[in-house]
Amino acid sequence: MDAESGADPVRAPRILLGVSGGIAAYKAAELVRALVREGAEVQCILTRRAEQFVTPLALATLSGRPVARTEFGDEPAPTILHIDLVRWADALVVAPATGNVLARFARGLADDLLSTVYLAFDGPVVVAPAMNPRMWDHEETRENVARLGRRGVTVVPPGEGFLACGDEGAGRLVPLEEIVAEALAAARRSSSLDGMHVVVSAGPTYEPIDPARFVGNRSSGRMGFAIAAAARARGAQVTLVHGPVALAPPWGVETVPVRTAGEMRAAMRQAARAARVVVMAAAVADHRPAAAAERKISRREPYTLDLVPNPDILAELTAARRAGQVIVGFAAETHDVVERAQAKKKRKGCDLLLANDVSTPGSGFEAEDNRVTLIDERGRAEPWPLMSKRQVAERLLDRVERLLARGEGP
Repeated sequence: MDAESGADPVRAPRILLGVSGGIAAYKAAELVRALVREGAEVQCILTRRAEQFVTPLALATLSGRPVARTEFGDEPAPTILHIDLVRWADALVVAPATGNVLARFARGLADDLLSTVYLAFDGPVVVAPAMNPRMWDHEETRENVARLGRRGVTVVPPGEGFLACGDEGAGRLVPLEEIVAEALAAARRSSSLDGMHVVVSAGPTYEPIDPARFVGNRSSGRMGFAIAAAARARGAQVTLVHGPVALAPPWGVETVPVRTAGEMRAAMRQAARAARVVVMAAAVADHRPAAAAERKISRREPYTLDLVPNPDILAELTAARRAGQVIVGFAAETHDVVERAQAKKKRKGCDLLLANDVSTPGSGFEAEDNRVTLIDERGRAEPWPLMSKRQVAERLLDRVERLLARGEGP
């Protein structure tokens, strides 16, 4: 495995290239040739409308592979075409991506081969939109693009210029070299953690007061689940230890449900023993009741709640770390975020720490987006813009991979 990229140095990157029905589809032939020239294997998926602009024969000749056009293929086969395609590919690239394709992807529709492949594919996805400026600026298109971004799709925004329709503005397909660069980067990312064991914690812990009540917090677990899904999409073997959440487990990820900090501590210590990367994204309760009542406490009974500290799971994991193991912590703060996060990273001894202000509306607990500050390996603060939690996860894993490339593996 290549130390810098994590890519397999023997096998060529495998790219599914979806071509949808806009005038820019005529550039698909040159895009295929450019990808092949860079050493990629390319399998084209041509929508019915795209065939009005470019022929299957042209793409098949340049790619060296028959073009996929319908869900059932041109000939009867004992296999399921869209599943075969997603198992083969390292990345899915759609260029040009019309407004119609963006809308179908964003809404989860699966009414042709390309949209069905997108729905089944769990690897990196890149879309390069091209359309009339009015369509690109439409509120629905903008919402669709934002929704795809939250899911971790890389959107290569169109360029500005004179379009075939006669209008001028944003809507032109970007230069092909930009699409090639994004496609190859996505394909490398799909196997960059291949063979590595990644352990992620997520969600809250519930510390019982009595059989009906608990001490907890508002963590939804979305950040940790996004990290687990992103690591799995990069080829890692992922164990996700999570507290009580209302989320479906990511595909292909081993899940270990827990409830209390004590249960999470035991599960994390066990899972981390053989892990190369540990990400402690859970919002573990700092305290627990000294003793839980055996029966439900009546409101008529006077009751004093005595709290005792929970074990510091992150500090214990860093104290027991193996050579080459990368450990990431999280800090949920409400004030003095950077100063408190830097002090926490130094105190805990983790390699990286992501801090966010959970009092900020639209970010942090229970939100789909997150605005975080990375405290890097040298203790420097690096503010990140507001992003979806999947985008935060991808960016964090990029930084983890840089540390892995410089360190000594186990």
